[in-house]
Amino acid sequence: MAANDGQVMTGAQALVESLERMGVDVAFGIPGGAILPAYDPLYDSKIRHILVRHEQGAGHAAEGYAMTSGRVGVCIATSGPGATNLVTPIANAYMDSTALVAITGQVNSTAIGTDAFQEADIRGITMPITKHSFLIKDVRDIPLAIQEAFHIASTGRPGPVLVDIAKDALVASAPFEWPTELDLPGYKPTTKPHSRQIRAAAKMISEAKRPVLYVGGGVQSARAQEELAEFVAKTRIPVVTTLMARGAFPDSHELNMGMPGMHGTVAAVGALQKSDLLIALGTRFDDRVTGRLDSFATGAKVIHADIDPAEIGKNKAVDVPIVGDVKETLAQLNVAIEAYPAPEADAWRHQLAAMKARYQPRWDEAPDGRLSPQEVIQRIGQLSPDDSIYVAGVGQHQMWSAHFLPHERVGKWVNSGGAGTMGFCVPAAMGAKVANPDTTVWGIDGDGCFQMTNQELVTCALNNIPIKIAIINNNALGMVRQWQSLFYEGRYSNTDLMTESLPNFPMLAEAMGCVGLRATNEVEMESAIQQALEINDRPVVIEFVVHKDAMVWPMVPAGVSNDEIRVARDMAPDWEEEVL
Repeated sequence: MAANDGQVMTGAQALVESLERMGVDVAFGIPGGAILPAYDPLYDSKIRHILVRHEQGAGHAAEGYAMTSGRVGVCIATSGPGATNLVTPIANAYMDSTALVAITGQVNSTAIGTDAFQEADIRGITMPITKHSFLIKDVRDIPLAIQEAFHIASTGRPGPVLVDIAKDALVASAPFEWPTELDLPGYKPTTKPHSRQIRAAAKMISEAKRPVLYVGGGVQSARAQEELAEFVAKTRIPVVTTLMARGAFPDSHELNMGMPGMHGTVAAVGALQKSDLLIALGTRFDDRVTGRLDSFATGAKVIHADIDPAEIGKNKAVDVPIVGDVKETLAQLNVAIEAYPAPEADAWRHQLAAMKARYQPRWDEAPDGRLSPQEVIQRIGQLSPDDSIYVAGVGQHQMWSAHFLPHERVGKWVNSGGAGTMGFCVPAAMGAKVANPDTTVWGIDGDGCFQMTNQELVTCALNNIPIKIAIINNNALGMVRQWQSLFYEGRYSNTDLMTESLPNFPMLAEAMGCVGLRATNEVEMESAIQQALEINDRPVVIEFVVHKDAMVWPMVPAGVSNDEIRVARDMAPDWEEEVL
């Protein structure tokens, strides 16, 4: 029995005691009326509380912490608008399978449903975007709810869990009872794959002529990179890594074809489209990968391994379903395939290698001596330490970062994939740095994204969190502008941000306690990156002024087949020449 078991505590004390017992070392949040009782015992706790400037920042910071540490991220907010400000990061965590526990205060239990001051039914609001949610009205229920919340968030397919606690439950007192076991009827994630399905998959892999490993974010979150590397070494099967899986298999490996999808490489898109066997690992056949579903990989059989049975067969018919943890699935496959000959895929590998060499992502030089955004991002990756963590916002800079940064290690790439949340970068980079204080953390952001959540740089400056932010400033909402260029005859409706002089980003950074730099050409770019890497006592923000009309290529237009991929505005690869 632990020292405090049986001791009379307020609900607030029980909450903090429970968080400490779950091993929480940091939480991001903002106090307010309904959650205020919890902040009093937090004052004496060993938990580091980071006071953010906006609840959305708290949620995204908790995500960045979770994605780079492999632990559960924790964010705290009060009732009403405090709780609703967490909706976006909760939705983001749900889409990207990030382990998150969001703790919110609620009005007194007797006032629930009366439209009391700062009341919001946050449990009802977030029900479609959480793995589970609790509404606690009795002080005695707090320890069990916290233990169950962390268990649900971190097991099976990771995801966000909401714990909403009425204020009177935080104030009331009761003996503290720490549960010794959990009883969650209906929640029993399958982690061990079925041996019969493993054998069926191994046989199918052996018989394939054009197999491809379609690797998703589940491989990242399961930290299954070693098992994946062993599997590729044994089978020599080409690999594609989705946006959420960059780094799960090294880009430098000859069999890595890159990222598939709407802005994927030609080799990765071609590998999926022309394969005869998709081995899908920890991925959900997202529409950004498949394009028009009825034309996606029409000649391929499908092995789909995922810990969430709801994903298997949801979008694409499956020949061999495998429900289980992808790390254990790969470990068992590595044993099972030894009973079969390796697939005879030499011609397939040769074809994909030729396609990869011919259609490497590239960029055109910027006019008038301006910086190319792709060059800026590539140089940041080349000059930074090998173990650096990169956090991206959403838009063109996100896609360029996916292509031109060095993705060699698991847990070093953080971005908003499923929800595509602008404003994710700065607070998520903050969370990543808190989890990895001795590692260089770069945020690659756009001028549009940056203006949504940059106030968290004040949080970073005040809390000694020296992240580095690269603003790729093209004076526009770049991805939307690209679509307007291609599909709306250049009618740029409300995408011009006019930000070349307003705001003055370096001055704004300085006002928030950061070092502010600007680069407009290659010489200034090199100097600014080197300066940023040498400054580690406060955050650094570099504005890179880039030309406005750079576009993300390759591209599959929305709603069409992946076969219609373009490598430039009027250029498509010759599928028949490259892959037969």
